[in-house]
Amino acid sequence: MSLKRVYTVTGLIIAIIVLSVVVFTSWYTVDESDQAVIMTFGKADETITEPGLHFKLPWPIQNVEKLARETLKLDFGYKEENGKMNETKMITGDENIVLADLVVQWKITDPKKYLFNSEKPQEILYDATSASLRSIIGSSKIDDALTSGKAEIEAEVRDLLTTLLEKYDIGISILAVNLKDVELPNQEVRSAFTAVTDARETMNTKINEAKKYENKRMNEAEGEKAAINSKALGEKEARLQSARGDVAVFNKLYEQYKKNPEITRERLVLETLEQVLPGAEIYIMNDDGNTLKYFPIRPLEKEQAKPSNEEGGKKE
Repeated sequence: MSLKRVYTVTGLIIAIIVLSVVVFTSWYTVDESDQAVIMTFGKADETITEPGLHFKLPWPIQNVEKLARETLKLDFGYKEENGKMNETKMITGDENIVLADLVVQWKITDPKKYLFNSEKPQEILYDATSASLRSIIGSSKIDDALTSGKAEIEAEVRDLLTTLLEKYDIGISILAVNLKDVELPNQEVRSAFTAVTDARETMNTKINEAKKYENKRMNEAEGEKAAINSKALGEKEARLQSARGDVAVFNKLYEQYKKNPEITRERLVLETLEQVLPGAEIYIMNDDGNTLKYFPIRPLEKEQAKPSNEEGGKKE
């Protein structure tokens, strides 16, 4: 074979290889759940999010890095390593040990920063999640972590984790934080805590019942107080009206007395006698010294009244 023929065959092979590289590396596809970053000589150039077939300059001029566009999940807590269960323990603000399970939903919002601002962004996310959860649990009481304070802990963890990731600037955004489970480290501690919780609930129940009874008695006392006050005000008003009436009568009598004092005086004496004498016992006495003789008028009047009543009844 001549040298010219060798060169021709070699050139043809190289041309075929180059043409194959150009053909097979000038296009790429993007799925609906992916996004692509076009890199020109290793530098991020463009981000493609539209699904379908796309074209680019052949390798090695441009290449494509595909990243997930959907929501991703990070599990923090119990995980099995080499056949052993790794428990994530942390200390609460009141110096108790708890085991916490957390799920973080996150998304790649800036593919360029995700690829180039850090070497291992998912490890940074895991470490930031661990730091945030331990920090919030470390400033919370065990009662809040185990019972009614979970929602508040979730919100605080999310805020702190978001702040850390903004500071690291690795192109990740936090969508949700779910505190799945918080438990005590062993059965003995769980039983003791359950007993304490039950006692606390019983105490709260008794306190609520006592407050209910107190409110009932207070309402009854307030009602009695209002009734007494109302009665007292009514009596006060009646006394005032009676006093005003007495004053008005006295003023009229005084006016008459100033005009005719003798006549008014005699009239007052007679009116007083009319009020007093009907209920008095009348005795006619003749005192001759040591012996007192009297004439019982009232018994005679009563005896005379009985026969007349009896006769009237018979006539009817």
